[in-house]
Amino acid sequence: MRFDLIDLRLFCDVVEAGSITRGAERAALALAAASTRIRAMEQSLGASLLTRSRQGVTPTPAGLLLLKHARALLEQSARMQDELGVMAESGAAEVRVLANTNALTEFLPEALSSFLADHPQVSVDLEERLSDEIVGLVAEGAADVGIVAGTVDVGALETFAFRTDRFVVVTALDHPLAQNVSAAFAQVLDYDLVGLDRASSLQRFLAARAGREGRRLRLRVQLRSFDAVCRLVECGVGVGVVPETTAARAVCTMNLAIVALTDDWAVRELKICVRSLDELRPIARQLVESLRAPP
Repeated sequence: MRFDLIDLRLFCDVVEAGSITRGAERAALALAAASTRIRAMEQSLGASLLTRSRQGVTPTPAGLLLLKHARALLEQSARMQDELGVMAESGAAEVRVLANTNALTEFLPEALSSFLADHPQVSVDLEERLSDEIVGLVAEGAADVGIVAGTVDVGALETFAFRTDRFVVVTALDHPLAQNVSAAFAQVLDYDLVGLDRASSLQRFLAARAGREGRRLRLRVQLRSFDAVCRLVECGVGVGVVPETTAARAVCTMNLAIVALTDDWAVRELKICVRSLDELRPIARQLVESLRAPP
């Protein structure tokens, strides 16, 4: 077997994305080149690594075994580069962070900016995922740090407080819900919604919540940011579910009403999760310490 680190990173990207096309995009490779590399790996092994279908790809038993070892090798390679860089006082280091929508859009930009300003040789590979997906990927070593909803089961991972926020409903001032101080999510489902792109972890979470009510989201339009959602809501296109921090910022410049959600899941205690703080690379450990909520 002659697999290089590019092969191993590509294979991990493909499995995590569930698609050779999306995996190739994440690995910054052309689709044809990515497909050729995957086929060459399978030929070298003499075994199929992926089960291909119209819905995407999933790893075979051989693929799962390769995935486990590939992640370990990539993590060890990253640790080596990081530690050698620190010794040379000039090397670049990368920390991979997975975060849910709320943490990524509302809190991480400011929190990361100060850390990156103090560490000019460090880069952060930041990706949005669902909280339960993040837990699995951090546990498997596919990411250094995860930021998840406090309600998710993190298993044996170490956790630290990050931030607290809550989801609320924003409406136009003349919308029927605007007269309410609070509402249950089941009531919100009676109206047209303005939401985020289907790929966002929050949108998938809300769709799952609607499914538990035996309902579907009546999405009129899907956008890429909470601020854009608020602008369309102001125009009367529908109502939106956004973090309270977003809503409070938006009402300063837009004609919006804020309605509290009464559902338990609306309160978001966000937590940092890692496999082991002591086993993290030094630079990743410094990032965790900078992100932790003050005591």
